This record gives sequence, structure tokens and C-alpha cells, in this order.
Amino acid sequence: MDRRSFLRNSALGGTAAAATSLAAPAIAQGKEVLTMVTTWPRGLAGVWDSVERFSNNVADITDGSLTIDAKGAGELVGALEVFDAVTAGQADMYHGADYYFVGQHPAFAYFAAVPFGMTAPETMVWYYGKGGKALHHELGEIFGLTSFLAGQTGAQGGGWFRKEVASVDDFQGLKFRMPGLGGQALAKLGTSVQVLPGGEIYQALSTGALDGTEWIGPWSDEKLGLQEVCGHYYPAGFHEPGAALSIAVNSERFNGLSKAHQRAIEVAAADAHQHNYALFMSNNAPALTRLLNAGVQEHEFTDDVWDAFGQASLEVLNGFTDDEIFAKIHESAQSAMRETAGWAVRTDSVYTAQRTRVLSQM
Repeated sequence: MDRRSFLRNSALGGTAAAATSLAAPAIAQGKEVLTMVTTWPRGLAGVWDSVERFSNNVADITDGSLTIDAKGAGELVGALEVFDAVTAGQADMYHGADYYFVGQHPAFAYFAAVPFGMTAPETMVWYYGKGGKALHHELGEIFGLTSFLAGQTGAQGGGWFRKEVASVDDFQGLKFRMPGLGGQALAKLGTSVQVLPGGEIYQALSTGALDGTEWIGPWSDEKLGLQEVCGHYYPAGFHEPGAALSIAVNSERFNGLSKAHQRAIEVAAADAHQHNYALFMSNNAPALTRLLNAGVQEHEFTDDVWDAFGQASLEVLNGFTDDEIFAKIHESAQSAMRETAGWAVRTDSVYTAQRTRVLSQM
């Protein structure tokens, strides 16, 4: 698809920055540097680890001939400005969660997370084995981006609340932070949805600008201090069952790299994707134990609330299926999820349930 034609004809195109010619590549003594902007403050637990893992991988694989100069949110551009900065050539690449950019195109959500979508293993099957990566590239190229998954948080928590959620009615008028299509689903329940980058969440809760929030999971949430301002936590959520993180390189810049450097970026991103998943999974359970021991109250949403989440999510997703590339990506992801889950529920789900039952008797 021709990018200019897409942006001219799409109602979403008005928010996408037109690509401009890139500044001369940063090359010194035969070494090339890519400037990366990110949606994360420097050092933010888990997500910044993915930035560092990817950057270190690139330097190691290329023996230092290609390096990444990673900038935290606000150091060069704001957290939610990274997409436009890279498409405009003001930076070479970004690292972030692509659902922040559903305003540019709603299909970007599939390369982070969609409500009632894929778990982390299901995402990996789709992306690497069933065409997801090619679709990521196809969508990115409309905007002059070459994209790869480069992080994975696993299932994200349902969120932090000042008061226990007793029914669907409790979402009416609630000031809650949730980006992406999950946030759009909550809005259908009457929630006043806010889209804030991670570095702004704590202050918004402290001042009362928010009544609650989701962030990532117990480990990252504890590091952010959310337990200091909200006492009720829901570990299971509908909105991000397996949230991926991405890097996206300005395509003109990427195509100007050597094949070896292009391959280094691809391989480094894939390694960061799987390593980040292990990092979150290994830290979440101990963090949850600490939070509960400190007095945080743990809850589960009722079936009625889950049903409302599901209905609202279906309305949001179906609302974009008249867009050709959204429909293509949606069907690809749904098909892969159905196939993968069809096997997993007969194997992994049965095994883990039986393992829990058997070991509890020993």
C-alpha cells in the first residue's frame, strides 16, 4: 500500500507525521550509532531492562560497530511523542508499547496487546510461526517504520483501585489509567479513561487526578510505588493478557544499514523479547507476596464484570474491522490464537490443574 495514499484517505492519517529526510547517520571511526527514543523513563523496572538488553545485544553481536544511544522519556522527546519523532526522522528508532499509537492506526495494538487477546506464549507462536512478524512489518511500512518485538511483560494485572470493585456500576465515572484498545473498552462502561506514560502515574494517583490505574504487574508496580496510593489490587485483567514491547526503526535509516547490522537488530530484538518475559515472570510472584504481606488487599473481578469487559471489548474490536489492514491482522491473530489455544487447553491447562491437585495431596 502506498503510504501517501493511505495517509490521505484514512481518517487516522491526520495524526501521523509525514516522514522527512533523515540527518546524516552518526558514524565515527567506522562505528555507527542509532539514536533510540523510548516511552519509558530511564531505569523503569522491567521495561527499561528490555531497552538495555536490546542495546547491549546489538553492540555485542556487531562487536561494537553498531551501537544504540538510548534516551529515556523526556530526554529528547516526550514518552508519547516517539512515534512521530521516528517517522519524521528526528530520531532513528523507538522502543515502546505499540498500543500507545492506536491513534496512528488501531492495528498497532495487536503488537502490544488487545483485550481478550493472546497470552505471551500465544503471541510468540503467532509472531514467529504464523505470520505476525510479516504483518508487523506491513503495518509499520505504511508509516515508514521497520518494526520488531523486543520485550514481553506477560499477563498484566487488572489494576489498582482506591476502593474494591463490587459491580460494573463502580466503573461509571471512575478516573482510570489504561491505554490502547482496553482503555477504549473501559470507556464503554462509563469510565473516564486516561492515557498517561508510566512516569506520570504515581503523581496522578497522589493528587487525585486518578482513582485507579493499571501498570504492568506486581514487580514493576511495586517499584513504581503504586501500593502507597492504592490498597486494592486485582492480579487478573482482561486488557493485556500478554503485552509485547517493540522497537521500530525509521525505514529509510534501516534500509541504509548493512545486511549484517539489520540482522543484528532483528536477532537482538528477538532475544530481548524472550528474555524480558522470563524477567517479569521470575519477579512477579515474589513481589506479589511482598505486597500482600505489606497489607495490600487482593481481589478478583466477578463474572458479571468479566462479562461486561468481554462485551465492551468485542464492540471495540468489531468497530475497526472495516479497515482493511486491521481486519487482516485481526483475523490472523484470532486464527492463530484459536489454533494454539485449542491444543493448549487439552495439554497445558489439564496438566497444570492436575499438577496442582496432585501436589496438594503430598
